[in-house]
Amino acid sequence: MAYNLCYSTSFLFHDHQSLFDSLVFTTPKPNTRALSLSFKLSSLSFPSKTTLQRCSVSVQETQSTAPTKDSRNLQDPDAETGSSSKKSYIWVNPKSPRASQLKKKSYDSRYKSLVKIAEALNLCSETEEGVSSVLSGLGDRLIEQDCVVILNNMSNPETALLALKYFLQRLKPSREVILYNVTMKVCRKGRNLDRAEKLFDEMLERGVKPDNITFSTLISCARMCSAPGKAVEWFEKMPGFGCDPDEVTYSSMIDSYGRYGNVDLALSLYDRARTEKWNLDSMTFSTLIKMYTANANYDGCLNVYEEMKILGVKPNMFVYNNLLDAMGRAKRPWQAKTIYKEMIDSGFTPNWSTYASLLRAFGRARYGEDALSIYREMKEKGMELNVNLYNTILSMCADLGLTDEAVEIFEYMKSSETSKPDSYTFSSLITIYSCSGKVSEAEALLSEMLEAGVEPSIFVLTSLIQCYGKAQRTDDVVRIFNRLTELGITPDDRFWGCLLNVMTQTPKEEIGKLTECIKKSNPKLGTVVGLLLEEQGLEGDFKEEASELFNSISIDVKKAYCNCLIDLCVNLNLLEKACELLDLGLSLEIYRDMQSRSPTQWSLHLKSLSLGAALTALHVWINDLAKALESGEEFPPLLGINTGHGKHKYSDKGLAGVFESHLKELNAPFHEGPDQVGWFLTTDAAAKSWLSSRSSPELVAV
Repeated sequence: MAYNLCYSTSFLFHDHQSLFDSLVFTTPKPNTRALSLSFKLSSLSFPSKTTLQRCSVSVQETQSTAPTKDSRNLQDPDAETGSSSKKSYIWVNPKSPRASQLKKKSYDSRYKSLVKIAEALNLCSETEEGVSSVLSGLGDRLIEQDCVVILNNMSNPETALLALKYFLQRLKPSREVILYNVTMKVCRKGRNLDRAEKLFDEMLERGVKPDNITFSTLISCARMCSAPGKAVEWFEKMPGFGCDPDEVTYSSMIDSYGRYGNVDLALSLYDRARTEKWNLDSMTFSTLIKMYTANANYDGCLNVYEEMKILGVKPNMFVYNNLLDAMGRAKRPWQAKTIYKEMIDSGFTPNWSTYASLLRAFGRARYGEDALSIYREMKEKGMELNVNLYNTILSMCADLGLTDEAVEIFEYMKSSETSKPDSYTFSSLITIYSCSGKVSEAEALLSEMLEAGVEPSIFVLTSLIQCYGKAQRTDDVVRIFNRLTELGITPDDRFWGCLLNVMTQTPKEEIGKLTECIKKSNPKLGTVVGLLLEEQGLEGDFKEEASELFNSISIDVKKAYCNCLIDLCVNLNLLEKACELLDLGLSLEIYRDMQSRSPTQWSLHLKSLSLGAALTALHVWINDLAKALESGEEFPPLLGINTGHGKHKYSDKGLAGVFESHLKELNAPFHEGPDQVGWFLTTDAAAKSWLSSRSSPELVAV
């Protein structure tokens, strides 16, 4: 085993020559200036000439070795320790009789003693007296390098500042900035940006010029303290002190500018980083992913992830969690699955943020099985969901008709000590009962909600109106509508869409009760409904009024409004008005790509339509086919109707099932495709024969 002999140059006085004279070499003596002596604790005695004379070291036993910890560049505050001077090292044969004694005098031993002093300073009282009592053991003759080693191994900013003061009062360092830099590093370890900034001010007061290391330490400290604005502030001060950022500082500024909100500058630096091949850390990539997510550039997030892998930068948990969150927002659950698998394969253990991102991703995309699997895994690991996560999964259950699962989750949520149901929670459960027609359960839940002190929101009341409408309890619908006024809640577009849907399920003789509700608080919609019902005393063009209505509502409810109004027309056998509304929906691009034609097939696409709108579209399409036949237009070999094959989540009925019966009633030659579920197909010959023999089809009530 080799031991290093390393002595500080501050001790190269009259004893040093006798020291080397006492060593027996068979080759010329080494240059004594290349040797440095570096231990001077009062507890460590300097070896006498007599003692060293007894240790005979042959040339075969001596060789150079690699530098130890103390030879690192002290300018770097991230180094464990450092040396301001070059050192030479002597390898001592471990078989030598003096090896154990020489080991005790080696710099490794001294370094360990200095580390112990640093540890004692971390734990001592944060007073000048407490710090002095620990450092007094160093004696009066302080060595600059020893001071740096001690400060560099400290972790308590308070005592580090007092230790720095102690050293500066007793020492005239050759480069004072180094002592300040390593003390700032201690502030960074303790995430104490305020202390680090005050230390910078003290430097200026003492006339000490900061260097690149000073600023990079302050910037990284601000970054660790989640203060990107401060990092930007310190970065932009560098030119004023004649400091030029290096690539490490620039790289950290990509992260800081991104967190601070200056996306353009962050991306500009990132482009430069790629061009100049800087070494970027995983946190920088994590911030880039968050920036792209904020701008809804989800492909950009994936590109950053791929670039990381190309550059050999290993993603950390922040990268994976941010990516999963991005894929959830993008509604790309399949990519979230892939990223999650890569994360597990890389040896990472998912944490709460990981599960939360996955739950949101699967919940928003209505991946029921996957979302429930994540929920159960979180439960098994004892992880508590917050209200937002509970609401996400309950909303998914409501949309998918998962009644039993929703009730189970709701009951578990009520037993939670941290996440109690809110208005949105009750709304999801009431929606499930409403769509299932379970009026008593919905009413019981409303009572429970009121007992819990939660006021019903517009979502809850909308769900209740849907529930009573499905049960054809029109008077209760009116009662809930009046409750809105009592609570001072203003109905929104979705509420009116729900009320229109209720009207399509209401007996003709009771529709007037709902019309009166609409006229009271939504005159524009009231006018359209009044003209549709051909009420006495109303003037105006139905199609024109309907057009104004559609242009005044939000885009996400336009199709629902148009579907419901057409359904109402079909129920009341108002075919002409139903066709006017369908034509209006096409001209306003509420409905798109409803018909398609190719040389081999003409098709009618009905997947996104309500039943009444689909029947109306079928009526119009058949008339178009009849006109094409009369004009002698060439038919393609195949004609098809695409209804989709799905069923309503709260019913066994689907558009395909209803259309199958309706096409039979019309005696139409369309039959479900054997290899194309949800498609009804016929040949050109069969279609022409049927169109020639048919009479005008009548729509049936929905």
